[in-house]
Amino acid sequence: MPVSLIPSFLFFCSVTCSTPGPANLCSLAAAMRYGRRQALIQWRGLFTGFAVISIISVLLTYFLGTVIGPYIRYLSFIGAAYILWLAFRILRSDPEAENEKEAAQNCGFLTGLLIQFTNVKVMVFCLTALASYVLPYRSDLASLLLTGILLPFISGPPWNLVWLFAGAALRDFFIRHTRPLNIAMALALAACAVSLVWPR
Repeated sequence: MPVSLIPSFLFFCSVTCSTPGPANLCSLAAAMRYGRRQALIQWRGLFTGFAVISIISVLLTYFLGTVIGPYIRYLSFIGAAYILWLAFRILRSDPEAENEKEAAQNCGFLTGLLIQFTNVKVMVFCLTALASYVLPYRSDLASLLLTGILLPFISGPPWNLVWLFAGAALRDFFIRHTRPLNIAMALALAACAVSLVWPR
């Protein structure tokens, strides 16, 4: 990609990845419910999942190109179903009733990984970034791979951390107002799910 496009690319990454989405909302909720330390374990799963999806997107873009484009829509339904399940879990959760073992099960590395693997926003983001900012200028595997390796460091996971630390800062407030905040986060996740499958 030309140097002149780098600011536009970074702006695209920031705007796309800073908005509320499944990973950001789960980072916020995990930090508010379980604290920063446990939420950071989940964040490692989010980072790993994002990195894996980024590399898979590179390989798909390189080997399949535009052939996969029409099928991305079907992935949206799987992602939406998982997001609705997360919303249901948040809505039904009771932080006072959860012990440390349950916290580790509900907010661990594997949870973060699953959130990203079903997060269609990440899949579409990675494919869009590669198709819009790299492929028009370079189509070699090395250029695509370099971009794919950089994406987890300049896009989604850093914004997940911002949401996580915001959640940690709001933890005392969350403990005092658990029910209304759980409802608000569940509704926000449900809105994410609807936006994934709503016809454009």
